[in-house]
Amino acid sequence: MADVLVVGDGVLGRSIAFALAAAEPRLRVVVAGRRAAGASRAAGAMLGVLGEVTAASVRSRHGRLRLAMAVDAARRWPAWRAAVRETAGSAAPAQDGYGYGTFVLLNAVSSRIDEQSLAAIAAAGRAHALPVEDIDPAAVPGLQPLDNDRPLRALHLPREAYLDARRWLATLDAALAALPGVIRTPSGRLEAAGSRYTLRTRTSTVTAPVLVLAAGAWTTPLHDSLDAHHTALPVVCAEGTAVSLTAPGPLPAVLRTPNRAYACGLHAVPQADGTWYVGASASPALTPGARPPAAGLPFLLDAAFGQLHHGLATARLHRLHHGNRPVGLDGHPLLGPGGRPGLYLATGTHRDGLHASPLIAQELAHTILTGTASTWLAPWQPERTPISDWTREEAIEEAALQHQALAAESRMRPPLTGTWPQQLTDAYRQQMTTAYDRLPHGFVLPPDLAPLAYEHGPQLAKLISRYLAGRRQ
Repeated sequence: MADVLVVGDGVLGRSIAFALAAAEPRLRVVVAGRRAAGASRAAGAMLGVLGEVTAASVRSRHGRLRLAMAVDAARRWPAWRAAVRETAGSAAPAQDGYGYGTFVLLNAVSSRIDEQSLAAIAAAGRAHALPVEDIDPAAVPGLQPLDNDRPLRALHLPREAYLDARRWLATLDAALAALPGVIRTPSGRLEAAGSRYTLRTRTSTVTAPVLVLAAGAWTTPLHDSLDAHHTALPVVCAEGTAVSLTAPGPLPAVLRTPNRAYACGLHAVPQADGTWYVGASASPALTPGARPPAAGLPFLLDAAFGQLHHGLATARLHRLHHGNRPVGLDGHPLLGPGGRPGLYLATGTHRDGLHASPLIAQELAHTILTGTASTWLAPWQPERTPISDWTREEAIEEAALQHQALAAESRMRPPLTGTWPQQLTDAYRQQMTTAYDRLPHGFVLPPDLAPLAYEHGPQLAKLISRYLAGRRQ
């Protein structure tokens, strides 16, 4: 018997369990998880606020809400980290790679959306009183690009933090082990009966009146198995691949480009063991993948060699990372009550989960313990009408621009005869128009998930139709 059952032991599941048990030591919290290609173990852990801003993200109300959450989460991180490390005591890793400083690069192999994003980053810094400094690209530490790929401009974000995700998960594990009310268990079969939730594993059965589903990209089938009559927004995923490489030289801060082409920008993050974490690819998918797609790795490495440091070409591969970032089907997270008594969801955070984990964990724990709704979580209720920040035409245009950015970064060079460059742009737009036309009327897929529309069109249309039909019942 437990008071709270947390299913999912990524950074959100572990953080929520810590927040609950730390706030109420008498609480019995069971955390269930399985070994899988989750997002947390593969994360680059840029605790980015301004670094995640793009021109498109701050044009919408919900994009600005996500930015405000990121700002608040950044304010919580120092005290949150201190509390977790204090609880973990000597069992915590001595170094967790925590540091400050990010350099955002406008590289030659980019498109106009990168220029627009740099302007948006500067504007967001002014709006939130966060420092943004122009810097000579030649003065960026650790940067040694090829001349053809060198940055034309660079911004320094001195208050953007980062840490080593693998060390942070180990720190959370040590903290949870030190809390007497927390028990870890393997995954199992989840059931719901009345106001009780039961997890049956091979060796035990756990029953609790409160269930937190924080299972990342695996959340939707778990939620659907509990009650077919309650329909939370489906969660899809963005598969990501990254590598840790032996260091070609010191890396005292994060190097990154703006977000582009559905990804979190090319980036290098210092790791606690001295390696460079280099990431990351992004491939939207309807279901999680256990192994990385082959095409993502050569593109990632080629971009890193040219845009960040050509010395990485002779570095040694230290570790391959692969994970599935959970994404709400409308592009936004699912945070809060899940439609049944005692059920809560914490998923769909895409690239924001690790950075936002202190805020999400503390706000959700407070809601569970007091019954008080959280202002921060209110916009992201799991059982909601899909958020639509885009018209169909805007989404198509933005998706086409992202494809142009990908072509530029891939050094695609169309023939310089006739109107070939414009025809290529028009072809992207037509491809997106055709793909969006095949989706159910009234649902606008966010541009970040546009590849789902042309790579998995029939399955995506079925998923959307089933969700919309469930909401009409």
